[in-house]
Amino acid sequence: MLIDTHTHIDLENFKDRFEEVLKNAHDNGVEKLVIPGTTPQGFERILKLCEKYENVYGAVGVHPEDLDAYNDSVPDILRQYLTHPKIVAVGEIGLDYYWDKSRIERQKEIFKQQVLIAKEVKKPVLVHDREAHSDSFEILKKTNAAEVGVVMHCFSGSPEFAMLCVKEGFYIALGGVVTFKNAKKAKEVAKAVPLDRLLLETDAPYMAPVPYRGKENEPAFVKFVAQEIADLRGISFEEVAQATSQNAQKLLGI
Repeated sequence: MLIDTHTHIDLENFKDRFEEVLKNAHDNGVEKLVIPGTTPQGFERILKLCEKYENVYGAVGVHPEDLDAYNDSVPDILRQYLTHPKIVAVGEIGLDYYWDKSRIERQKEIFKQQVLIAKEVKKPVLVHDREAHSDSFEILKKTNAAEVGVVMHCFSGSPEFAMLCVKEGFYIALGGVVTFKNAKKAKEVAKAVPLDRLLLETDAPYMAPVPYRGKENEPAFVKFVAQEIADLRGISFEEVAQATSQNAQKLLGI
């Protein structure tokens, strides 16, 4: 069994073929998947998909690129959705200094608020960390976020930073980038992180793995991520699938 722990198949790209995408996933061994939110406007759409499909789970959070969607009403909206048993995490939340360095303090404030809500409701966080490793790590450490569980989504740091995260008890999620020929850091991370701290994801529709690089990604393609990690570590595909699925089930309760 495989679990895609981060996939945006609630987006418009998949609206007319959602069930086909789910079937493709199932046919390729992907039995469960998690759809993270990025703005409050999308939360209800995610919840409806979770309620309609047994193997679909969700998360709610405001993405750092969507700062303007975060207002004083959002914390209570998050709390409301997080009471639902199929909303299993707070995310996608975090810091992104690639696109916007003008509102770093506001990003930090919103990230911290959402981490504290996760701790309040005792659900893990799915962390977006782009060119903000030090500040992301500091906030997660100061809030003791590991008490509820931390996933470093689409991990883009060095093997050394990965091991710092592991030492804190965080999980490292790898996606299609690890299959790219020139992704040396990601490949080293895939070899260094203990199996009991690894998760698989697609981040669909983005960053499709080889052999579909440059095309639209979907949950079925997570098998290529698992195979690449297995090849890099010199172990079987089944071992990677089993370990990462157990990790996801333990952390997310799915």
